[in-house]
Amino acid sequence: MVKIFHSDRFVPTLPEGHRFPIVKYQLIREQLLYEGSIRPEQLEESEPVAAEHVLAVHEAAYWEAMRYQQLDPRTVRRIGFPQSPQLVERSRRSCQGTLSAALHALEHGIGLNIAGGTHHAFASHGEGFCLLNDLAISARHLLDQQGVRQILIVDLDVHQGNGTARLFADEPRVFTFSMHGADNYPLRKERSDLDIALPTGMGDTTYLDVLRGQLPRLIKQVKPDFVFFQAGVDVLAGDRLGKLALSRIGCKTRDRLVLETCLAYQIPVAVAIGGGYGQRLSDTVEAHANTFRVAMELYG
Repeated sequence: MVKIFHSDRFVPTLPEGHRFPIVKYQLIREQLLYEGSIRPEQLEESEPVAAEHVLAVHEAAYWEAMRYQQLDPRTVRRIGFPQSPQLVERSRRSCQGTLSAALHALEHGIGLNIAGGTHHAFASHGEGFCLLNDLAISARHLLDQQGVRQILIVDLDVHQGNGTARLFADEPRVFTFSMHGADNYPLRKERSDLDIALPTGMGDTTYLDVLRGQLPRLIKQVKPDFVFFQAGVDVLAGDRLGKLALSRIGCKTRDRLVLETCLAYQIPVAVAIGGGYGQRLSDTVEAHANTFRVAMELYG
């Protein structure tokens, strides 16, 4: 059975101007249940990730400052959220969702998290709405505790996965692939194992051609026995924080391409939903829901 992990009941109280990145999570779950794309028994609420998993990736000083609300003002500004215990709780549960999805995928081929993809978090600080790096925390656990030999991170958010790239810069067992908008945040990019920076305004046809030309080649080159898919939908035209121009159909085709490739090569895959900041919240929710619809069609 395809399992879907979530933590959307744990939403921190935020000022109005800070709420838009996280209000989507509950709506995605509710939409998928309402239309019957998923069943209640497929859902599992995530617990907070254990400190030992966090400390395998993040520096102890940063973790302690986060836990006790002692982050310095510069770090808080870089993160983009005011610090609060509820935000830390939410971040820990989001990380556990991706870790649980990965462990489920090892057994059943796929696991999905209605959260995660917080790829801007570094060892010593967070930024870009990301406190903890769920992809790195989960990948580290698979390498150290689950016997996984080689991981491919497919990051298709419109923003480069800079934190993930830095965290695994010296780890040959993790290959980081980021396909992102060249003119998007972060201004200063890190070096992934493979970066493809796309020009502003790129639409469906060219984007999908680039991805089709890269993904099977990477599978053959890297020979991963596990894939993490960061499925950000901020690649959509009109996204408030993105500069690409995919349609919802194009974004759904992207998701299908990634998941069909994993299925064809029989590589377990964990999906985290990443960014999405449409002018209309309904557009963002619909695009994220498509990721789960495709997964259910292929694996359900």
